[in-house]
Amino acid sequence: MKAHFIRTASVALATIFIASAVQAQERVVNVYNWSDYIDESVLADFTKETGIKVVYDVFDSNELLETKLLAGGSGYDVVVPTAPFLARQIQAGVFQKLDKSKLPNLTNLWPMVSERLAKYDPGNEYAVNYMWGTTGIGYNVAKVKEALGADFTVDSWDAIFKPENAEKLKSCGINILDASDETFAIAMNYIGKDPDSKETADLEAGGEVYMKIRPSVRTFNSSAYIDDLANGDVCVTIGWSGDILQAKARAEEAKNGVEINYVIPKEGTYMWFDNMAIPADAKNVAEAHEFINFLMRPDVIAKASNYVQYANGNLASKDLLDPEVKDNPAVYPPEDVMAKLFTISPYGSREQRVLNRVWTTIKTGS
Repeated sequence: MKAHFIRTASVALATIFIASAVQAQERVVNVYNWSDYIDESVLADFTKETGIKVVYDVFDSNELLETKLLAGGSGYDVVVPTAPFLARQIQAGVFQKLDKSKLPNLTNLWPMVSERLAKYDPGNEYAVNYMWGTTGIGYNVAKVKEALGADFTVDSWDAIFKPENAEKLKSCGINILDASDETFAIAMNYIGKDPDSKETADLEAGGEVYMKIRPSVRTFNSSAYIDDLANGDVCVTIGWSGDILQAKARAEEAKNGVEINYVIPKEGTYMWFDNMAIPADAKNVAEAHEFINFLMRPDVIAKASNYVQYANGNLASKDLLDPEVKDNPAVYPPEDVMAKLFTISPYGSREQRVLNRVWTTIKTGS
């Protein structure tokens, strides 16, 4: 009986040891990215090729991501901040420099995008571009025509920012991105001010553009608006290019009779960059580099772009994109439109407090 007990205990201990060893050898990468922002088969392909499990969480605002990063111990290995937030977070020391020896696919990157990104990340030491795009107007063609008239052309920010137009659109629903940094820049550019201004008077003037139309705005969100637009629950939105095109695709797939269009207004708009970076306290640094390098493979990032309908920072991927993505001026704007796109620098703590105060007043309507 004693011998049996010893053999049984030995087997049990061996089983525990083997299980612990297997658990110790399991490789994982914890990713925090924007919602509706990747073809899930890309993640499955990565795991199949590398054996690394992807734990994938999503967010819908840079502020939420920043709060987690600044608090420390986020638990993530790869995160995807937008460029002005990236710059501020680099200054705060929340990221580690990339080990470029582990990123051979850097050779595939698009010099134009890398050069513009260097404004936020000098030397491109901390981040690699994932996707880039524009912030424009997405709208329900039939409902906007009904509200503003058959002869009205949606080619200007006037469609939303003129109070008389917003009032007409109120009944079918207006959404504004809950992304104050870029929405203020757009408003300041619209009224002839420097979109990158950090002056309190200019920020307040940009805020006044929204206060004038606030009674007509139904929602402020940066994720649910995709389905709201696709389902006909809102008729116009300030939104990100790829999100609008996703809404268009969902409406077409549902065959619900909703026709969605996206325009870059003639006054110009914000050009943004979403970028992959590794937090300073990441636990799985080797796996993070493997994940980023995988996404820089032309065939992989092309698959992601085809799904989300955003441009990416990988020049080698362009020939692998679906024609409806590569040849779509809403995704890859022509040169004359590119010339009207602007970027913005990070907000300092003082300017951010002003921005937050004004934006909160706008959203609450008080």
